[in-house]
Amino acid sequence: MSRRGGGRRSSEPRPGQGSSTPSPSFQRGGGGDRGRGRGRRGGFTPAPSPTPVRAPPAAASGYLPATAGPSTSLTPQEMASSSTALSPSASSSASTEELSQEIAKKLSLGSTSATGGSVPVSSKAIVPPPRPQFGRIGSKCTIRANHFAVEVADRDLFHYDVAITPEVTSRKVNRDVISQLVRSYRESNLGNRMPAYDGRKSLYTAGALPFEAKKFVVKLVEKNDPASSSSSVKKERQFNVAIKYASKVDMHHLKEVLSGRQKDVPQETIQILDIVLRASPSEKYVTVGRSFFSLDLGPKGELGNGIEYWRGYYQSLRPTQMGLSLNIDVSARSFYEPILVTEFVAKHFNLRDLSRPLSDQDRVKVKRALRGIKVEISYRDYAKSFKVTGISNLPVDKTMFTLDDKKTKVSVHQYFWERYNIGLKYTSLPPLQAGTDAKPIYLPMELCKIAGGQRYTKKLNERQVTALLRATCQRPAARENNIKQMVWHNDYSRNVLVRNEFGIQVKEELTSVDARVLPPPRLKYHDTGREARVDPRLGQWNMINKKMVNGGRIDFWTCVNFSTRVQRDLPFEFCRQLMDMCNSKGMEFHPEPIIQIHSADSRQIEKALQDVHKKCTAKLANQKGKQLQLLIIILPDFSGSYGKIKRICETELGIVSQCCQPLQAKKLSKQYMENVALKINVKAGGRNNVLNDAIQRKIPNVTDLPTIIFGADVTHPQPGEDSSPSIAAVVASMDWPEVTKYRGLVSSQAHREEIIQDLYKKYQDPIKGLVHSGMIRELFIAFRRSTGQKPHRIIFYRDGVSEGQFSQVLLHEMQAIREACGTLEEGYCPRVTFVVVQKRHHTRFFPADHSNRDQTDKSGNILPGTVVDTKICHPTEFDFYLNSHAGIQGTSRPTHYHVLYDENNFTADGLQTLTNNLCYTYARCTRSVSIVPPAYYAHLAAFRARYYIEGETSDSGSTSATGRSVEARSLPVIKENVKDVMFYC
Repeated sequence: MSRRGGGRRSSEPRPGQGSSTPSPSFQRGGGGDRGRGRGRRGGFTPAPSPTPVRAPPAAASGYLPATAGPSTSLTPQEMASSSTALSPSASSSASTEELSQEIAKKLSLGSTSATGGSVPVSSKAIVPPPRPQFGRIGSKCTIRANHFAVEVADRDLFHYDVAITPEVTSRKVNRDVISQLVRSYRESNLGNRMPAYDGRKSLYTAGALPFEAKKFVVKLVEKNDPASSSSSVKKERQFNVAIKYASKVDMHHLKEVLSGRQKDVPQETIQILDIVLRASPSEKYVTVGRSFFSLDLGPKGELGNGIEYWRGYYQSLRPTQMGLSLNIDVSARSFYEPILVTEFVAKHFNLRDLSRPLSDQDRVKVKRALRGIKVEISYRDYAKSFKVTGISNLPVDKTMFTLDDKKTKVSVHQYFWERYNIGLKYTSLPPLQAGTDAKPIYLPMELCKIAGGQRYTKKLNERQVTALLRATCQRPAARENNIKQMVWHNDYSRNVLVRNEFGIQVKEELTSVDARVLPPPRLKYHDTGREARVDPRLGQWNMINKKMVNGGRIDFWTCVNFSTRVQRDLPFEFCRQLMDMCNSKGMEFHPEPIIQIHSADSRQIEKALQDVHKKCTAKLANQKGKQLQLLIIILPDFSGSYGKIKRICETELGIVSQCCQPLQAKKLSKQYMENVALKINVKAGGRNNVLNDAIQRKIPNVTDLPTIIFGADVTHPQPGEDSSPSIAAVVASMDWPEVTKYRGLVSSQAHREEIIQDLYKKYQDPIKGLVHSGMIRELFIAFRRSTGQKPHRIIFYRDGVSEGQFSQVLLHEMQAIREACGTLEEGYCPRVTFVVVQKRHHTRFFPADHSNRDQTDKSGNILPGTVVDTKICHPTEFDFYLNSHAGIQGTSRPTHYHVLYDENNFTADGLQTLTNNLCYTYARCTRSVSIVPPAYYAHLAAFRARYYIEGETSDSGSTSATGRSVEARSLPVIKENVKDVMFYC
């Protein structure tokens, strides 16, 4: 039986009683077994009513289907009372159409698509809530941020359309053309203006050009490197360039936004200024997104397999409270080594003998690895480059083609000997193919060199990732110094285009920012431990003298060992010590396994797991409803089996498993056992700790009314995997008011689709008629079953959304939430706070004094709990940066939280404190984590689901024949008993 950690004062009056617009709130149904309600249902308790958005009428089954049981079902009288009390304005004729109209009004929704989903009109479709005020809680301090203040002169900006013919796809060639045009015509035709060019279709000037439209002829001279000839060969290309006036850009609008008098940010103006600041580095360096890389920006290093890393920097212009800010951060990316293709193939595929023919399997792998790469040849009188489109099916001595006389057929090997007097060494290797299938160009691998400066976009292996992190991991002091050097090296304020032409000045000092360090929350453990409460220090604590606040119970368990490198008795001793650790920390772990602990062949994992399931099921056949609760697995000695094990256990057999690495298991380390015990407890339905303020009902906007906290994330496949689906995961708290235990759901969707498609779905069933489903609905029903309450408030932490997707994601997902709620009960409309969680940004914080130990943690980073909502944050919107964790190595990355919608009227202190405190409830460790746990759990669940479909594509990923995304494959369904616990931990 689970043990409670502190009592619930359910009889205490709730804030808001006596409100003139009551809404129903069912009394909590007791503690229950591991967080489930015991079914004690009370009457309505008045509470403040939200401003409703009308919901569609309920499905026939209402909020709780019949399977929910009598302890949580509503009488018809209660349903009617609930419906009218929740939403005074909701009528029995509320419809989906009315819902759309209401959301359109509140969220500035656009039109409705043919499929019924909402479609935003434009990127300006929503206006996020304004910042309520600045936070005040916490001890004040000053830190530095890698933001550099930017001042812009009051000059008129003009936009011109550019058309270059013949059209080329290379931005570098386009830039060369416009650079040559400026050199040739600046004084005579451009009014001595120096324009900024984006490399595509747009040109910008500070002041008007002396024409509305004009055409120019530009001759571009390409000088090729000499090879066998002492004289360089020049090739001249002619381009026609048409420049036409498009618009005048209003700088006044930007000033109004920066001063806080206007809300919608003029993205075009900021984009122009950003292009001006990027013009010079775009010509000098390799551009990757918003980052620049060059061998001039730092030494390169090897990553192995023919891959190296280059150093560089990220740059982005942003509107902030202090005005415009240039965010600059050091960066590193993987590139192909500029080596012979034969050398690359040998390194990349670990092929020692290239004189042997490639197998069909190896040839396909080589083709995938080389397709799209630019290679250079130097056996002619000048160097020339080609883009690889494929490789031949035959080796060079058997690949035939027709000469220019259209009669004679020769092999590639024969051609190079007769034409260039080159005897090929690797005659068994297939030649590279350039050109088209109709007119192929064959190039021997040994004569081709991979052109330098090409980014490697495929997935790095574990060894390469480790090497890259090791090479680029820098302590805060070193990183700050590198950023300063990068700014000094770029010398923005002395650039003629930036300073003289456009009047832009970039300060060279990092911005000092006022910050606050939030106090850590007090954590509650079980009263029977010697320490029932703990106050974490510097973002960490330990389990010494503590017991889990709710220890799970495991009666039926066993262990299977797939490792051949552990001693025969090790699995028995490991399980004994692990069981002792679990029991000492408050769990109830039966001393004997249900079937004998044993070892199995790692080549027959599926059979071994099926045998375990079969034997356990047979053993428990006479005990109704009982099943194997935990399978401890010592993994094989080789990597790559974890995903297969999880897929079989969780989607085929319904087994909750705990995998352990053999190297860790052999150590029999107490610390390792303790960490595993934390994971096992939540997989047994227990809870490790809870916030003391939650027990005492002291968390604003959470513990006063039943509140459900969601975390949501979408993970996308690696570049090049064009046929793999994106995977959405949503988790939701199941244990109000403690908000510590989360149920998780996953779903596949179209390739690279960011909006979560399965939040709410409806379809026509030939027997049942209209069926409502989706993740929101399922999680709401699970919450009600678990707590005996229905949520009055939703806090939705949404991970993985970029700024450009804010509007679209909010509009679609908010409507899905509203519609899902409306199908549970007519007029049911809990208040929503929608917060985007961003980890992929480049803002970094540094202590004002690196030598002052009172300002840093052990790693030299800023203190855990440091929050910033001033100066470098949005001019008017409700956002903040939170560094909730202690650094381990390198420079800590704060998480950026941006509120897109808030019906719960959070204060800055309220949301910042809640978010920081939740970071101390992460189940897998005794440290505060860097991202709010519900978002973290959603991330873990999505990655777990990725394992379910791994192995269905090749190691290097697959691409569809047409290059277009294909229909998303469905995920195997997770068994219900697995979904009931935090299986993803």
